[in-house]
Amino acid sequence: MGVLRLTMAQALLKFLDQQYVERDGKETKFVKGVMGIFGHGNVLGIGEALEREPGNLQFIQGKNEQGMTHAAVAYAKQKNRLEIFACTSSIGPGALNMVTAAATATVNRIPVLLLPGDIFACRQPDPVLQQIEHPMDYTISANDAFKPVSKYWDRITRPEQLMSSMMQAMRVLTDPAETGAVTICLPQDVQTEAYDYPEHFFAKRVHSIDRMPLSKSACDRAVQLLARKKTPLLIAGGGVHYSLAYEPVLQFAEAFGIPIAETQAGKSAVPWHHPLYMGGIGTTGSLAANQLAKEADAIICVGTRLGDFATASKSAFLHPEVEFIHININNFDAGKMNGVKLVADAAEALKELTDVLLARGYKSSYDAAELVAKKAEWNREVDRLYAVELEQGLSQTYVLGEINRFMDGHEVIVAAAGSLPGDLHRLWRAERPKSYHMEYGFSCMGYEVAGAFGVKLAEPDQEVYALIGDGSYLMLHSELVTSIQEGVKLNVILLDNHGFQCIHNLQKDHGSDGFGNEFRYRSREMGGLTGDYIAIDYAAHARSMGATAYTVTNIEQLREALHQAKQEKSSTLIAVQVLPGTNSGGYESWWRVDVPEVSTSDQVQRAYQRMHEKTNRALNI
Repeated sequence: MGVLRLTMAQALLKFLDQQYVERDGKETKFVKGVMGIFGHGNVLGIGEALEREPGNLQFIQGKNEQGMTHAAVAYAKQKNRLEIFACTSSIGPGALNMVTAAATATVNRIPVLLLPGDIFACRQPDPVLQQIEHPMDYTISANDAFKPVSKYWDRITRPEQLMSSMMQAMRVLTDPAETGAVTICLPQDVQTEAYDYPEHFFAKRVHSIDRMPLSKSACDRAVQLLARKKTPLLIAGGGVHYSLAYEPVLQFAEAFGIPIAETQAGKSAVPWHHPLYMGGIGTTGSLAANQLAKEADAIICVGTRLGDFATASKSAFLHPEVEFIHININNFDAGKMNGVKLVADAAEALKELTDVLLARGYKSSYDAAELVAKKAEWNREVDRLYAVELEQGLSQTYVLGEINRFMDGHEVIVAAAGSLPGDLHRLWRAERPKSYHMEYGFSCMGYEVAGAFGVKLAEPDQEVYALIGDGSYLMLHSELVTSIQEGVKLNVILLDNHGFQCIHNLQKDHGSDGFGNEFRYRSREMGGLTGDYIAIDYAAHARSMGATAYTVTNIEQLREALHQAKQEKSSTLIAVQVLPGTNSGGYESWWRVDVPEVSTSDQVQRAYQRMHEKTNRALNI
């Protein structure tokens, strides 16, 4: 058996370059490349290896470690978890900047490989720059912070450990049920140490992603439950996308007359104009979907982790005999809400259920005319919100309507936080799968621009739009520069409403007068942040980084800016002035945010009572 004498970092890259995945007979190169920012912890280890021996791995220079990792997460999400980028950083603050993005990946079940530099394994220069010295455990470094947010974590203290560690890393990264952030900590001295690696370690490896079939016993349990149900509702989650279960979902729903609602991750799995599509579910859901959820005697959950927004903090389901069926590849997710567990691939499970239920002659008891009426009522409400014109300025829903109408269905929109996810989940009319890219498992502010960059890397032939509020933009916009550097065009549509208005609205809805969430100058007379709004020229800021930018204050300017931005060859930003508080509200839904039990404010006391009453009515399972 031959050997290759390589540094640990060189061996790592050579190994990653030979990893492939296979699903449904199609083989895909798994690791596209490495995104990185160099410092003393990785520049002469993995950095030198990337410089001299990158193989077929593409290197992309990040501008912020969190931003570049969010881009990698978005890339993997858009590629349905079949391709990834690795991310490398220095030790200390560079590594810790990736922790937030690691959590974003793990919460959303998205594979990302993190390769942070680490302190010296030999300890000769201790304490090295950026080292955290824990007096009770000298093995702890900043990278231990990744443990709670990683699905697999390891530290390579000897170069030969790389071989077993990377096999475990690939096990997790390619497992559709257990994937998420994988963190392999690389002490900077070990990165540069050489070892005689066996040649077989670098052989091409194809990791098969098999579709887990539905067991007969699980199928029987689900069929027995559904056989006694009259008004089931199907909730399509992100697993519908990852399983490519678009046709099975529609075939199942059409066969039995079952209406469909979608989570944020599942949105765009079903075209908005399909007769059985009722819109988003839960706190940010539509009137039609939430009314049906209250009346449903069975909830068929397909590929969803059932977060509190999807379930309206478990208050969405009011039928006294409601029961849940979970179709999920992940056993943990399938066990939620005390439901019948169908641990299987979504497409495979739906096909099997369809065949068995058809053979039994099952049909829901919905009045087809009633479903048509509910859908039509909701469509009218969306049309109304998309047409809200105000004398004082642009409403947020009016702006979104104009953007939605401008697009021809071949674009991808990216969003994550603030009031936009609510409006987009309720109102956005998606026609094509994967045209709606929402990070709402972690709802991470700052994901949007970096995420759009990652999506554009995954979808180079499509126009990609980041829809972002001014609060998120101020938090993290640095990968806009990376997009310009790489010649990867993205479009940022920035809705400027002068602050964190989503949380400002949340405060006011729960008894507060509003505190600390608007971007106002400090008032010398009144005290506090109660002065005028801060004037920020976001278009000028974007131009300073090399983007083409536009400022919009009326609908005609918006139409012109959208048209011009689409013609541009490089990244653009459209800064749109919108009136605060002009987003859409809830539709027969709730979200539990606990209110102080004791307060000097009568408003807060009344809000507490409302919260307490709602909590008592919600399911506690």
